[in-house]
Amino acid sequence: MTPSEAHLIKQYTAQPQTSASLQTLLLTGRGEYLHKTFKQQPEAHAGHDDFDRCATELVLMQVAGFLRRELPIRFAHRISDLDNTPFMSEMGSVQQVKQLYLQSFHELIERPEKVQSVEDEVAFAKLVEDIYERHSSVLVTMARGAFELRKSIRDKSLKNKDESVIDYDTMEDMHEFLDKFYVSRIGIRVLIGQYLALRQAPVENYTGMICNVTSPCQVVQQAIDDATFMCTRKYGDAPDVIISGRLDLTFPYVPTHLHYIMLELLKNSMRATVDWHGVDADYPPIKVVIADGKENEDVVIKVSDEGGGIPRSNMKRIWSYLFTTADPAIQEGMVAFNEQVDHSIDSPLAGLGYGLPIVDPMLDILVAT
Repeated sequence: MTPSEAHLIKQYTAQPQTSASLQTLLLTGRGEYLHKTFKQQPEAHAGHDDFDRCATELVLMQVAGFLRRELPIRFAHRISDLDNTPFMSEMGSVQQVKQLYLQSFHELIERPEKVQSVEDEVAFAKLVEDIYERHSSVLVTMARGAFELRKSIRDKSLKNKDESVIDYDTMEDMHEFLDKFYVSRIGIRVLIGQYLALRQAPVENYTGMICNVTSPCQVVQQAIDDATFMCTRKYGDAPDVIISGRLDLTFPYVPTHLHYIMLELLKNSMRATVDWHGVDADYPPIKVVIADGKENEDVVIKVSDEGGGIPRSNMKRIWSYLFTTADPAIQEGMVAFNEQVDHSIDSPLAGLGYGLPIVDPMLDILVAT
């Protein structure tokens, strides 16, 4: 990074990031915050089609304007973190991600600061869509960076300044950095994904990428089907899964995020069950219970299995991005895995170790995106 780039990044990191809750994304997508940006709004008594078209255009301009201001700040914070994190910043994959963020940062700040017309919004959307696609590889690339760090530590090619051996399981600063990075990355994907979804043809019960009546039962069933496919591909068989509880429950959420969370949990349960009982055994079923609190204030999805449990020595490490129980040979293979997707049924049942740790921030992210 050049001195001028570093100075520019410092200017943007001095600005705070703006949070946007799930409710804010919903209300903005419905046009209920237009009065905060535009003094003149389309009249409801105008022709129905004209009213919908004008309202949609104003919503898109409002969201695009927010992203034009917000995304450079968020990218700058991540670039600074990637540049200043000990050890991890030296990994080739992490350097690759930093260059990706720098490119997107420059492309954004080169755009006009305000989105003042439909034409401005269309041009901005094209840029943001390109950035969204380009950054689809970041999750896997950063996981490769963690793999490279583990490998460097195992090979003892990376040491502390006093030449002492590094133990990545006790690198608390590294864990905090990766957690912060992934939380921010998910937030950016949600903001851009919601904007791009709003530009598509309306889908019943959806506001952008948020489904107003997300059915956890349906999402869990899809995750079961996907996890069963992956487990059967590896072992030739898979445990049954029984869903019980509030099967009729619905609530506003992003179904793809809930699917990822459930897929990771079910993959781990299936793998543990098969490994514990052995291939071709009569597997006890995995149980999923869906429950809710008063007026849907809380939604709880519990997954239980008879897979032998987690060794006490691993309890503190299962949420670490630097820890995985996967076979090293599988990890090596994952380094060559197709990186153009965040997660896929084409991936191994266990891989680079970012599956479970990502679940926690994904659960929290829509509270303050």
